[in-house]
Amino acid sequence: MNQLYPLKFNPIYKSRIWGGTRLRDQLNKKNAPADCGESWEISAVPENISIVSNGFLAGNDLQELIEVYTGDLIGDAVYEKFGDEFPLLIKLIDANEKLSVQVHPDDDLAFEKHRGNGKTEMWYILDAHPGATNITGLQKGTKPEELLKRLENKTLDEILVTETAEKGDVFFIPSGRVHATGKGILFAEIQQTSDLTYRLYDYNRIDAQGKTRELHVDMAIEAIDFSLNGSSKIRVNPTPNRPYHVVSCPYFTTNLLTLDKALIRDYAGLDSFVVYICTEGQCKITCDEATKSTTLETGETVLIPAMVNEVKIEPVSGSMVILEVFIDESQE
Repeated sequence: MNQLYPLKFNPIYKSRIWGGTRLRDQLNKKNAPADCGESWEISAVPENISIVSNGFLAGNDLQELIEVYTGDLIGDAVYEKFGDEFPLLIKLIDANEKLSVQVHPDDDLAFEKHRGNGKTEMWYILDAHPGATNITGLQKGTKPEELLKRLENKTLDEILVTETAEKGDVFFIPSGRVHATGKGILFAEIQQTSDLTYRLYDYNRIDAQGKTRELHVDMAIEAIDFSLNGSSKIRVNPTPNRPYHVVSCPYFTTNLLTLDKALIRDYAGLDSFVVYICTEGQCKITCDEATKSTTLETGETVLIPAMVNEVKIEPVSGSMVILEVFIDESQE
């Protein structure tokens, strides 16, 4: 069996009513449509399985690779827990217009209703128009009856919490938290493998067919955790050339790497795959002192197999920024 190596995948583009052109213009997604809202970088969502684009495994899909390489690819502990399903969905998103006010179910509700996974996620803001804001919750003390009344009389915005969004900000959105991305925000999203979204409100928008999008108010009310209050924004102040911890939860751990010189990452004690999302700059990635290296550029994502013990990341010129994502079983 040939040795595993850093894997890149063909992006899966999603046209959205709120999409734009910044994935194409700023993140080098040259084939993205003009209304592209999302680029699914690594996906195991049914009917949207990522296909390898580089190396001798090009043309194989992610699920096939997990079936063949099991723990060598994703980690023994990860494979024991998730089997052949890759546990994360990695996206790049262009919110050219504001997204719907929505909520995602937790694992228990998602399994009960859909035999699927819940959806906890985080956003890393790549770019934002001046004054951009995100909706990140309901006002403290909001009750289900009040929420329904506000929806009926169209005053929902009066009980929504908004927070400013600027480049470099991080937002952590656990399942059950009402939220909406605001207009003019380009961001990376790391989430559980799930495509379950319950819309509470969509501004009465009309799609290309002249129809409003479906709402899921009853399911949303059931999914909302009304105890989730306080800020969801994480202020980030990274130290150059050192991993900066951003988020840890049972579903993923994310670090930020801001580099202007080479950095060696030791993964020998980590029983998990690692995902790199390059948000700025360009670098060379070398695994376990191999003679061959992989280049990673702005807007690209790569999957480092769990069998890799050490990775050397070398900026090609100037500085660069990478999100580093993996699963840490100690967070259970």
